[in-house]
Amino acid sequence: MSQLNGKLGIVFGVANKRSIAWAIAQAWRDAGAKLAFTYQGERLKDNVEELASSFGRDTLILPCDVTRDDDIASVFSAVREHFGKLHLLLHSVAFAPKAALEGRFLNTQRDAFRIAHDVSAYSLVALAREAAPLMTEGGSILGMSYYGAEKVVPHYNVMGVAKASLEACTRYLAYDLGPSKIRVNCISAGPVNTLAARGVSGFSEVLRQYENRAPLKRNLVPEELGATGTFLATDGAAAITGQVIYVDCGYQIMGM
Repeated sequence: MSQLNGKLGIVFGVANKRSIAWAIAQAWRDAGAKLAFTYQGERLKDNVEELASSFGRDTLILPCDVTRDDDIASVFSAVREHFGKLHLLLHSVAFAPKAALEGRFLNTQRDAFRIAHDVSAYSLVALAREAAPLMTEGGSILGMSYYGAEKVVPHYNVMGVAKASLEACTRYLAYDLGPSKIRVNCISAGPVNTLAARGVSGFSEVLRQYENRAPLKRNLVPEELGATGTFLATDGAAAITGQVIYVDCGYQIMGM
């Protein structure tokens, strides 16, 4: 495939080879895009560098804490110097304190609420603001959401509320950036066995529920997220913006 030949992108959110961000990055690369990567903290640096090295020795790899505006500005300054422009941005970043993903949502502490929204939702706004001036030829910004933004998923708690905020941010950004031919969309993925997902209590039961109830009677595979992420990045999706695309084997349509 070569739908993304000549496209330049940056990927936020790779933690390891199981990451959704990594599945989409591989698909973008296979479609012809040249990518830069960021990592959050020294703990993840080696993982990201090892994975990104398979994209070429000159691959740009940068540290970025998305809660720090200075970090974000430094990343896009480096991207401007390295690429000169930008076409693609993947936001696959989310976090809430572990205690906020246990027990009752009612007991969510103010600081946990703030952190979840800052990392998981506001960061999309902050990244888009810096990316937009580089997307002089238009572009595609893609975020990652989950069904817990729409319906109650036990133990997802404040993360579900933050994902709902992310989806609303997607719509408002799509409106603001549309005149610049920059599209903003979300993929709402079914459960994937990622590092972040394993932090949610009862995750294995969620996988079983999806397999039993989804119309396709199975869970998705990461390559399917890569295929959808690639489509949304191509000219084939030129009229799609502000949308949440469900890639969950049909689970979202079910009532019972």
